[in-house]
Amino acid sequence: MRCATSVSVRLQSSKFASMWIQFRTREPFAFPGLWDCWIDRETGKPLYTFTIITSHANALLRRIHNRMPVMYRRDMGKQSLEESIRDDLILSLVMQPVLSEEVEAYEVSTLVNSPEHDSPDCVRRALPKEPKTPQLPL
Repeated sequence: MRCATSVSVRLQSSKFASMWIQFRTREPFAFPGLWDCWIDRETGKPLYTFTIITSHANALLRRIHNRMPVMYRRDMGKQSLEESIRDDLILSLVMQPVLSEEVEAYEVSTLVNSPEHDSPDCVRRALPKEPKTPQLPL
């Protein structure tokens, strides 16, 4: 079944960097997704599953990862939930990545990677790193 998760920013973390991603307008948005309920064959208990729909990354976010969640503004999010929309062409159009010009991304502190840290420091813009100067062997 289709669903949408409402968010205001997206964090992309890796061992290299943590990125804060949002619309330039700072408006909230939604990730389209799918959910279902399965019956666990061993226990007989319901198992609820959820996935966020992804697409290829736009030019801005491609430097972070080759895929990205589809991001919907409010009006598009409502349309994506319409179960009556089953046309493959329409669905493929609404599953495209948001334009690079519409979003911004910047590196934040790796503090954000731990639930132990809960402060504005987690999402402050990280200071630019010094470029590494190649060292010649002695």
